[in-house]
Amino acid sequence: MRKLLALVMAAAMGMSILTGCSRQMAELALITDSGEVDDGSFNQGAWEGLVKYAEEKGISHQSILPAEESADAYLQSIDTAVENGAKVVVCPGSLFAGPIESAASADPDVAFIAIDCALDDAPANAVGIIYAEEQVGFLAGYAAVKEGYTRLGFLGGQVLDSVVKYGYGFVQGAEYAALQQGMEAGSVQITYGYTGDFSESPENEAVAAAWYDAGTQVIFACGGAIGNSVMSAAEAAGTKVIGVDVDQSAVSDSVIISATKNLSGAVYDMIESFYNEEFPGGQTLVLDAASGGVSLTMESSRMSKFTQKDYDTLYAALANNTDNITANIVNTPAADGSVSGAGIPLSCVTVNEVEASV
Repeated sequence: MRKLLALVMAAAMGMSILTGCSRQMAELALITDSGEVDDGSFNQGAWEGLVKYAEEKGISHQSILPAEESADAYLQSIDTAVENGAKVVVCPGSLFAGPIESAASADPDVAFIAIDCALDDAPANAVGIIYAEEQVGFLAGYAAVKEGYTRLGFLGGQVLDSVVKYGYGFVQGAEYAALQQGMEAGSVQITYGYTGDFSESPENEAVAAAWYDAGTQVIFACGGAIGNSVMSAAEAAGTKVIGVDVDQSAVSDSVIISATKNLSGAVYDMIESFYNEEFPGGQTLVLDAASGGVSLTMESSRMSKFTQKDYDTLYAALANNTDNITANIVNTPAADGSVSGAGIPLSCVTVNEVEASV
């Protein structure tokens, strides 16, 4: 069902994936760094924003899948897009930081939009967009405990800042909900690990299945296509998943809610700013709860105890930093992405950090 849905969605979006030296003239281009554009997660969210703008304005567009995950391959794909006539190049993923800074300097007439990517030395024709993943992770962890789950899992992909911040927020949101409910020490247990990739694979499904077999009730899956592996395991076990990046409720009935970034909206807005000659190049923008950049999908939620009122109250607190709730969320990743290395204060929550292997 999930495979068929992905194919239908790809067809509906007019998807075009180019590899190697394939040539197709297009004014707007998106290049993926890992995984395909129809991953049902991060890449797809960014692609949908580009497609929406392109179809509204009648602008040619394409997506390009690099030959491999390397800076050289990313640069080659950017060169291909520019040679094919791209005026705007969208690159979702933190691994694009170096390649974009190089390409933007070499092609000053092309606008570059780096999604989930901080640009330390952004040229005037490049903008970085990053998100407060720790805030929406916090919302997801809070919602899970408020719903009544006490055996949670966080399964991330590669140890990148964006992935790690999701996990840190998730742990702290669970702690916050447990404290509010007066739960005892160790009442909430979280199994926590990274797969080291962003792939849908039998290996990643086996990891999730093992966690579910051991008693985990719901897994927050933060790693692009690994979410599909977790959903397969959840469907088999009759357990639950918290989706990520985009609303994944239609992908599997196991998804009870999704922690999303405004990927589509950010891409759309940045492209529009280019054509309106208002492109905010030379900087990195941070999208958070205050700007509407992150949110939970309450409109498609399958939760019954975590209500819209609960969500609205907590979201407003995060947006307004009520009682320093936002400022107190630890969001600086440890070098290894570990919770223990980040010094997160916990009392009700116990975190079991494991190697993501069976």
